[in-house]
Amino acid sequence: MSGQMIQFSANGGTANGYLSKPATGSGPGVIVVQEFWGLNDHVKELADKLAGEGFVALAPDLYHGSMAKEPNEAFKMLMALNIEQVAQEMRGAAKALKANGATGARVGAIGFCMGGQLALYAGTVSEDVGVVVDFYGIHPNAKPDYSKLQGPVLILCGTKDEMSGPQVSGPIEEAIKGAGKQVEMVVYEGATHAFVREAEASAENKAAAQDGWSRMLRHLRANLS
Repeated sequence: MSGQMIQFSANGGTANGYLSKPATGSGPGVIVVQEFWGLNDHVKELADKLAGEGFVALAPDLYHGSMAKEPNEAFKMLMALNIEQVAQEMRGAAKALKANGATGARVGAIGFCMGGQLALYAGTVSEDVGVVVDFYGIHPNAKPDYSKLQGPVLILCGTKDEMSGPQVSGPIEEAIKGAGKQVEMVVYEGATHAFVREAEASAENKAAAQDGWSRMLRHLRANLS
């Protein structure tokens, strides 16, 4: 890992997150929101990968040091999240990015699974978040007010995703459009849920992960310049 854990102000106290910066020390800022497993090595590697592309990336630790080992435990931790506290930590993370080399008026928020929905939520609760990328997002308790989005949204999902495929993400796309906001949804034929983490599980997942990452970079660069 090339980044480091930092503390930042949130909820009237402090929160923790994994910060990874490009060699230049500055660049567009991006909040990286974890899956329901927690702030694990996979999420940190994604932050490092973004730093390698010139972004300042911060992955908040929404489970505050805990990590799930199996799906039932992860789901319980997802459901136990205090959504208002998450909002405060997203606001704090956005400001922490600006204090750690993030350039531009606003930062982006990207997320995966649980984090995809929370990235959308971040885009509605933080005045500092101007761009969102939602990879197959789902969280039943996070209900964004899409009228408060301050920038365009990119949604990515697969046809074999029973949790957050087109049947779930399609209505979100329509709701964002209905709020008068800009959104693009890309659906990958044959890709499953968590295709970024499970890229090696199938050729379809690998292709979706590669194309999704490229689209994400273009979306962030176009809207954070």
